[in-house]
Amino acid sequence: MSGSERREQLVRISRTLFAEKGFDGTSVEEIAATAQVSKPVVYEHFGGKEGIYAVVVDREMQKLLGMITEALAAAHSLIKLERAALALLQYIEECSEGFRILVRDSHVASGTGTFASLISEIASQVEDVLADEFVARGYDPKLAPMYAQMLVGMVALTGQWWLDVRKPGREEVAAHLVNLAWNGLTGLNPTPSITAATRALAPAAKSRAAAEKLREFEKAREKELREAEKARQRELKEAEKARVRELKERERLLKEAEKAREREEKIRQREARLAERAARLEHSDQPD
Repeated sequence: MSGSERREQLVRISRTLFAEKGFDGTSVEEIAATAQVSKPVVYEHFGGKEGIYAVVVDREMQKLLGMITEALAAAHSLIKLERAALALLQYIEECSEGFRILVRDSHVASGTGTFASLISEIASQVEDVLADEFVARGYDPKLAPMYAQMLVGMVALTGQWWLDVRKPGREEVAAHLVNLAWNGLTGLNPTPSITAATRALAPAAKSRAAAEKLREFEKAREKELREAEKARQRELKEAEKARVRELKERERLLKEAEKAREREEKIRQREARLAERAARLEHSDQPD
């Protein structure tokens, strides 16, 4: 196997393992064992697990970004939206392992290659499309970035959901996405605002009296927390004092036990000497 073929084999195997176990759950040993090579071969090609992970993430990023970019090249905005939604769903369907890697919490080894940065990059392209559409319809083009984030976020989250359920089919999911995004619930409002009914239900804490009550509650809560902390500190000090007393008592008992052993030893030695002396006297009193 040539060097380039070995490199592609390691990338393919690592892609599967990262999708299944994540970065932290995958080891160089496992990659090498699956590829039936030694660990030094992996280090030789990529420098370590971080290097091969960065390659995998970058490839998936470029693949998905390329599909979305191509979809956004359509002439009509509606067609762009439909094709972009289909492109994401197609990538998820055909490259499930890659998508799982992208949507995981990306490791620092991936650098800028995170799903969040990918979504941000796609949103910047959608922003240009929406800005033109807003101008044509008389809306404020300055709102295009916000709407781009909303639109791309909606499609991306739907894709994450569809990754596991896979029902309904790809085209049907895309049709529903476009239906909501293009038509809206009742039609897009160029100057949206909170309704009077919603404002009427706003929390009473906005009033001066409620704000004062909230401040009093916060002060009481802070006092309660301070008292609780003081009580905890007192308990810790008492526990420390009790521990010191226990250690001192243990030392005293050990010393007393040691003294008792010494006294017993002295008594034993004295009794031994007395017994020895008595034996000598008894021996000397016997007639020859």
